[in-house]
Amino acid sequence: MAQNLEIKLKKAGVTILGREGKAQADWVLLDACDVIIHLFKPEVREFYGLERMWSPSANEETIKVSAD
Repeated sequence: MAQNLEIKLKKAGVTILGREGKAQADWVLLDACDVIIHLFKPEVREFYGLERMWSPSANEETIKVSAD
């Protein structure tokens, strides 16, 4: 999917500034100048739960990080 998207973007004249994760293909990032494109395998997307960041309760969630 990432490779096909990159080909279509280049044909449309969009410069790809960078790409990450193509070797593992769990999470691929394409930097297309004004737009950053993230492509996830379903299980990786679920693991990171990005939709939680945009939910109304996201501001109420507290995450504690320690230096241990």
